[in-house]
Amino acid sequence: MISIIIPTLDEERALPATLDVALAQHGEFEVIVVDGGSTDATTAIVKERAAHDLRLQLLEIEKGRAVQLNAGAENAVGEWLLFLHADTLLPDDGLERIASLPKTVRAGCFRHRFSGTGAMLRSLSWFHNQRFRITRVVYGDQGLFVRRVLFADLGGFPLQHMEDIAFGLKLRSVTRPVMVAQPVVTDARKFEQMGAWTALIHAVSLLVRFRYRANVDDDPFFREYR
Repeated sequence: MISIIIPTLDEERALPATLDVALAQHGEFEVIVVDGGSTDATTAIVKERAAHDLRLQLLEIEKGRAVQLNAGAENAVGEWLLFLHADTLLPDDGLERIASLPKTVRAGCFRHRFSGTGAMLRSLSWFHNQRFRITRVVYGDQGLFVRRVLFADLGGFPLQHMEDIAFGLKLRSVTRPVMVAQPVVTDARKFEQMGAWTALIHAVSLLVRFRYRANVDDDPFFREYR
């Protein structure tokens, strides 16, 4: 059993496609959407689909991506927890790839690709994947998967911004995450709206601030996720 956990906040545009791909996977799985107080049609979309598919459930809790991710994990029953952004599409055989991993593998992610065909976006994805191969730190948009027992042992996601990186650092300290060759595809809207170069520079500055424990709580880059 694999539990797919999707945190949402006003994701009515991106979520339907993400659910379509997730629910079309093969194997034994469940999908848990954890909403942090959406004011658009996000929860209505989930409720309508859940009425026709018992593999899908909705949790509604307080806003905060780490809080939402941890709540999803607490309600999951799968041996594997797969944390998926609401704007990211799994490969068609994504769950089969996870299920076929050796028992010695305790965590991993997918190769990452942005939607769109621009050269800059392709370059960003290439650097993103190379960064993981060098550091073995999983970022949230790569589709992090981890065995539920290990996730619990590490205490889940820390309650802070950039919780994925903080958890990825803890994960790297106890195991060697693997990368599945098939890519997840993330909607490039944020990069396209800001401009690819502007978004890249901004993301790098956030990483530097995170590294030196500077405050990123009020940064607009995070607002749609909080």
